[in-house]
Amino acid sequence: MSQSVCVVYHSGYGHTQKQAEAVAEGVSSLGDIECHLLPVADLEADDAPAWGLLDACDAMIFGSPTYMGSASAPFKAFMEATSQRWMEQRWAMKLAAGFTNSGSQNGDKQNTLMQFITLAAQHGMLWVNLNQMPGNNSTAGSVDDMNRLGASLGAMAQSAVDAGPEVGPTKADLDTARAFGAHVATCAQRWNS
Repeated sequence: MSQSVCVVYHSGYGHTQKQAEAVAEGVSSLGDIECHLLPVADLEADDAPAWGLLDACDAMIFGSPTYMGSASAPFKAFMEATSQRWMEQRWAMKLAAGFTNSGSQNGDKQNTLMQFITLAAQHGMLWVNLNQMPGNNSTAGSVDDMNRLGASLGAMAQSAVDAGPEVGPTKADLDTARAFGAHVATCAQRWNS
């Protein structure tokens, strides 16, 4: 039986979209997983077809840039728009995961991931973590290591604020995102088999 994963995200300047695309590539690398890449703009209308994809999927991966220490306003609008589904617990027992990008190395990205975890918990969803050892944390490490930012809760990326998405996120951050997408897809297969 084939599973489906939805990557639902907002990107203000294209950097987080690039990260979302890498996550989706990782999901799709398993071959028998259907992946839907859904910008939150596709979910603005209550009757948007994308809501049906979210209701039917086995796992959701949330993605947003971290602005001022939290998810972006468009992503927060999506979060609030899920309240009817929360009241019905329509997404209970689905898997959830998340990723974020910011201009700074830290950028308080952990707060954004915690918002995603809280959203998932309120919906009765089960959180899937990054499942990668931290990179770039020893004298043998480098900024080219996967998980160079040392995340655990989800995938993190950093993009220079004065450069476009053709420059950032870095290859290491995109490789981290691809591996993360594949991990979530593997969990969806295992959880729903």
